[in-house]
Amino acid sequence: MSYTGPDFDPPQPRRSPLRRPLTVAIAALVPGALLGWGVYAAVGGSDDGGSGGGSGADRAGGVRTSQTPSSSGPASPTDDAKRPTGASPSATTGRPSASPSKSAPAAASGPLKGKVVVIDPGHNPGNFQHPSEINRKVNVGTHWKECDTTGTATNAGWPEAKFTLDVAHRLRTLLEEQGATVELTQDDDRPYGPCVDERARIGNEAEADAAISIHADGSGTGNRGFHVILPGAVRDGEADTRAIVGPSAELGQRIAGNFVRATGSAPSNYVGGGTGLVTRTDLGGLNLSTVPKVFIECGNMRDSKDAALLTSGAWRQKAAQGMSEGLVSFLRG
Repeated sequence: MSYTGPDFDPPQPRRSPLRRPLTVAIAALVPGALLGWGVYAAVGGSDDGGSGGGSGADRAGGVRTSQTPSSSGPASPTDDAKRPTGASPSATTGRPSASPSKSAPAAASGPLKGKVVVIDPGHNPGNFQHPSEINRKVNVGTHWKECDTTGTATNAGWPEAKFTLDVAHRLRTLLEEQGATVELTQDDDRPYGPCVDERARIGNEAEADAAISIHADGSGTGNRGFHVILPGAVRDGEADTRAIVGPSAELGQRIAGNFVRATGSAPSNYVGGGTGLVTRTDLGGLNLSTVPKVFIECGNMRDSKDAALLTSGAWRQKAAQGMSEGLVSFLRG
């Protein structure tokens, strides 16, 4: 989600190929949620929401946005992120910012009636136009790091920030249909950001029953698959994750299992030891959260095969479905 890359020119969209049969076979072997998955690996890193695997700093070169490769609406079947608690956005940035983007009123009934979910679409399409603002350091509990980054992009130039917003919109619709109250940390309704500390604070102040930060990775060619990042135990300064480590792990396991089943995608082949689960203690969005929260890296935008999936509207709908089913499973207990 946050790897250094070139300044991208808007490309022509690519067609999405069919997923290789191997991933379908893998998905068929994954029962229930994560039954049958084994040891959960702990992997360190340096960028807020990005994975390890030679990511480098949590910054990327300015990414020009391009047209969405396929429809941002519901598709047909054929079709690290990135401050001090209690500070207001204007106090921390020196300029006013938009309020968190709230969804339409929740449905009157449904299995998630009364539940609050905060969706955090990683990065912001306008971040590349505000380098000084997003490079400003904020306190993430264990250390100071950049407010946010531009995120990564496909080799053809489609930005991660566009991907995350599209999936967030799809996920919001699915959760609202289940009766949940849904809030987004940003909806391309502010010039940049929010900073990683504010992203966590939005979930905390909403008293969310669950929060999920959506991303796509920017690792090397051949590195494929998704992984869900869980918070490790942290107690340092403003950060104290001890109360959310257990429920966040359960949330992550349920999302990972349902993601496999809904998308047919295999867990990451470069982090997590094949489990699709990674524990980290360096991410401000997790360190500062007081509610159960996970990050999901949906695939590697820099690998052509993963990029073909990420740029497919039909696949993004499946990704949102997998996240939704995992959240519903967690919230219903």
